[in-house]
Amino acid sequence: MKSILLLLLSTSAMAADFEQALTLPKRIENLVFRDRVKANWLPGGQSFWYRVQTGPKNHEFVLIQADTGERKTAASLKALGLPEQEALKSSTAKIELRRTSRTGEESGLKFINQLDADVDLFWVNQQGEHVRYGGIRAGAEREQHTFDGHVWLITSRTGEHLAIIEAGPLMQTLIIDGKGLSKAKEEAKKPREPGFRSPDGTHIVTSEATPVTRRQITIVDSAPKDGVQPKLKVIDYIKPGDPLPKPQMIITRKDGQKIRVPTDLYPNPFTESGKLDVTWSPDSREFYFNYNQRGHQLYRILAADPQTGAVRIIIEETSKTFIDYTHKTWRHWLHSTRELLWMSEHDGWCHLYLYDTQTGHVKNQVTRGAWPVREVLHVDGTKHQIWFLASGLRKSEDPYHLHLCRVNFDGSGLQQLTQGDGNHHIEFSPNRDFFTDTYSRADLPPIHELRRSRDGSLVCELEKADASKLLAAGWTMPERFVAKGRDGTTDIHGILIKPSHFDPAKKYPVIEDIYAGPHSAFTPKDFGRLLNQHILAELGFIIVKLDGMGTNHRGKAFHDVCWKNIKDAGFPDRIAWIKAAAQTRPWMDLTRVGIYGGSAGGQNAMRALLDHHDFYHVAVADCGCHDNRMDKIWWNEQWMGWPVDESYARSSNKDDAHKLEGHLLLIVGELDTNVDPATTTQVVGALQKAGKTFDFMPIIGTGHGAAETPYGSRLRMEFLVRHLKP
Repeated sequence: MKSILLLLLSTSAMAADFEQALTLPKRIENLVFRDRVKANWLPGGQSFWYRVQTGPKNHEFVLIQADTGERKTAASLKALGLPEQEALKSSTAKIELRRTSRTGEESGLKFINQLDADVDLFWVNQQGEHVRYGGIRAGAEREQHTFDGHVWLITSRTGEHLAIIEAGPLMQTLIIDGKGLSKAKEEAKKPREPGFRSPDGTHIVTSEATPVTRRQITIVDSAPKDGVQPKLKVIDYIKPGDPLPKPQMIITRKDGQKIRVPTDLYPNPFTESGKLDVTWSPDSREFYFNYNQRGHQLYRILAADPQTGAVRIIIEETSKTFIDYTHKTWRHWLHSTRELLWMSEHDGWCHLYLYDTQTGHVKNQVTRGAWPVREVLHVDGTKHQIWFLASGLRKSEDPYHLHLCRVNFDGSGLQQLTQGDGNHHIEFSPNRDFFTDTYSRADLPPIHELRRSRDGSLVCELEKADASKLLAAGWTMPERFVAKGRDGTTDIHGILIKPSHFDPAKKYPVIEDIYAGPHSAFTPKDFGRLLNQHILAELGFIIVKLDGMGTNHRGKAFHDVCWKNIKDAGFPDRIAWIKAAAQTRPWMDLTRVGIYGGSAGGQNAMRALLDHHDFYHVAVADCGCHDNRMDKIWWNEQWMGWPVDESYARSSNKDDAHKLEGHLLLIVGELDTNVDPATTTQVVGALQKAGKTFDFMPIIGTGHGAAETPYGSRLRMEFLVRHLKP
């Protein structure tokens, strides 16, 4: 009877914990104020207004005189002496976000920014996370490679959601005019132009390639919404090692004569479409195209003579590991001086270089030091200056924090223009005389400042976010922590999240939220509610999230750990970090450690129980890329190389399934078009063959990110509770 009573009490307590966790989002909704500022500049560029939320149902309007910082506040624009504007309605409208749920054929988006302010571009991945893909300058255009079904978000530099678009199978041109998705104008829905015409109209360049057989996979929709019988969906899905087309450039003269451009300098390009993009010089004397050799260890910018087809090398990058072609091959042509600004990790850090395009020689290195350039915002060809974001400039600050900098083309005059200890987001005034700077940290609500562009000097503080009501409602501020990695010298950065009912006298199981994809870094650097992590913490866990070696933005050596070694996932750094945190936090119970993740994080989570089951005891792996031979070509060949070799097998969770120890839950969406669902079912088969005990839950009618569905999320919570809180 006593044991039954204890069980009932335990079950009742657990039900209360689940209630506490699942109601958290509602309890902490709309409790942070003065956290958003969008400057609406008035004609002349010397003053602006913004609307700021001051309470749950209150707001005020603020008018700022930019040169003096003079501030006026009122309850309406009219009270400030300004006309009411329709723009206000669109600026405060909420856009319903959705996440990428499928990956179809290769496609593209062209954005035309008609606003007088820069905007940011994010891919909304299968987990609903926003993966930043740089920005689009005011008045500028940009083309973005994508896939049918991928979702993209456009925001202001202060984070305001402007529009969201799901890519289709054909190229789309979208005008960004501040009116949101419903009023965004699609200029055209048509394939790319068949050729690239010379500015003087005398030549057209096209590419020609012998077609190759494209791999297809079959997805089974076992319970379609529009019928009873299962349906099959067959999609193109190119995997590592599959054949790719090898295009040749063709020049067509005005008189119809064709010149085939020799392929000696671009024999094996990495391209799924068989197309190569072309940029013409303004005088039509030559055209330029990129050559990213398959394997991503050789990258060239080539110039071709339209009269003869002769090709020469302007820039050649080589690497013994990989060239991060998706993030670190920025360039800016300076045609009038026959120069090119180029981004490279040649010296071990991502920096800028000035090239002579006629000789192919480096004129000078523009930036240098043990820190990376993260994004170029603006090139001023008149003043010969570059405005860019960088991180790692201050030894005492988190090396991932973005700061605004400026430098001259010759490398002189480097200046950091932002000061606050945090991650900075910048928006310039129309004439670029001023900029608003919003910075925050995981443990610091946003601070908004107005600064002068000439020297970064502070004009005034605009707003300081108030999160006191959020904290009063039980939400706990994340705790930042730094510890040494596997080498005993490199700092590893992460955060810890405690439940609202935290008691330092108790012992709590620890759960790591992992995503070790090498394309970026994933520990939050901006302030946010981090709902997924806090909901799980409410069940009585300490949640940790950190970035180990093999992830991005910390220099080439740090990044190269992932090369042909995806299974590493930074685990030696992660385990050392968690152990170091527990040394001064006795409430962390390292006899009960769990881990969960999705996609690449799903691969990582299962790997924890294959290679590190002496530390991790429970894992939930959602839609994992469990075998890099089974996943999409562009992501996996980037880090694992080409041709496919034994390193792919060494990182395969399927091949190592017999090593499993601990409690594993595998989740997969049966309609996943991002990661072939067979990747997970092959792991299931290998575990069964090895006689392993594990849990497996396919989620019907769901695509990638199945564990983020209501059912999948609840299942994950219950599994972690069952095995970490017996």
